[in-house]
Amino acid sequence: MGYELKSARFLARDVLTRALRPGDTAVDATMGNGHDTLLLCQLVGPEGRVYAFDIQEQAVSSTERLLRENGADGRAVLIHAGHERIADYVKEPVHAAVFNLGWLPGGDHSVTTRTGTTLQAVGAALQLLAPGGVATICAYPGHLEGDRERTALKEYVRALSNREYNVLHQQFLNAGPGAPECFIIQKVRRMSDKPGSGGAEK
Repeated sequence: MGYELKSARFLARDVLTRALRPGDTAVDATMGNGHDTLLLCQLVGPEGRVYAFDIQEQAVSSTERLLRENGADGRAVLIHAGHERIADYVKEPVHAAVFNLGWLPGGDHSVTTRTGTTLQAVGAALQLLAPGGVATICAYPGHLEGDRERTALKEYVRALSNREYNVLHQQFLNAGPGAPECFIIQKVRRMSDKPGSGGAEK
């Protein structure tokens, strides 16, 4: 079977697979059970680095175990802190940042990402993006805080300068209310950023 349109998470993973190269640096802003962290570790390889954040100890433990079982634990820095503190821990340009909003699968649904800290974290991640780098954000509007996050994110990314970022919002129109949505943001690569370019963009 050929290419098939699937979920918001499928699109995000497809973009990450295309964007990341061995040796790159990436951020998983919402560690969860570690599946995105593992994917990032696999994509950046042994020479790359992944910074992963979560406020729940359960998420950190699950991710640590998953990485160890897959031989990728040496590639990630697991940080038991909210993603709004990305700038406190990451001091280098990143080539991808991943946000999978909502609550920890199988965890306490009262502990969920929040609009204010999510916007703060997204802003920090965008500042860290290297030219050509991408941020993927999967939003889940099927609950009250998820609705708030989705609405706030749409307004936030709509206001980004198109000279600095390309922004895509994916929504499955026939999936019904509450279906996950995906935002993809890429830092614009100017002519002066491209290999072999000898001058500024004209």
